Parts: sequence; C-alpha cells; structure tokens
Amino acid sequence: MKKEFSGSIGWLRIIGIAEGISLLVLMGIAMPLKYLAGKPEAVKFTGWIHGLLFVAFIATVLYVYFQKNWPFKRVVIAFIAAFLPFGTFVFDKWLQKQTEA
Repeated sequence: MKKEFSGSIGWLRIIGIAEGISLLVLMGIAMPLKYLAGKPEAVKFTGWIHGLLFVAFIATVLYVYFQKNWPFKRVVIAFIAAFLPFGTFVFDKWLQKQTEA
C-alpha cells in the first residue's frame, strides 16, 4: 500500500472513501430501485453495508482524534462530512493537504 494510506490517517482515508461510495450507491442506486422499481431489498443490503461503514468511519475519526490530539473542530467537520453526499471525498482531500503540510 502507498505511504499516503499507511497508519491511522491512511485507514481513516480508506474508510472515508468507502463510506462515501456506499452513501452514493445507497442514494443514487438503491433508493431509486426501492421507490421506482419496487425492490426494497436493494436498500436493505446497501443500507446495512453503509451503516457498518458509517460506524467504522466515526470510530476511526474518534481513534485518530485521541491518537493525534486533533482539535475537536476537526471531529465535527468529519462527522458532518459523513452525512453529506461527496462530503467524505471533500474531507479526504482536505485531510490529505493537512497531512502533507
């Protein structure tokens, strides 16, 4: 694995990207399948996976918060980003710039 994805920050970035993809799949594919095509099982499975990734993302944010002594504001930004479509991708780019500095 590349150096930029190593350590606790790297795990946070990987989980954040996976969480962001799962949110987009849930909202962009599974929800339309449920409401437009009458296939509620799409939301059941995708929602379950997204929920696990969301919890993993928040847990990893808290782990990094305590490990790296992050300011609490950064935790709040990460938490808000997890609720917004494309939010974790924006947070990832911002985090990447922060770690390079």
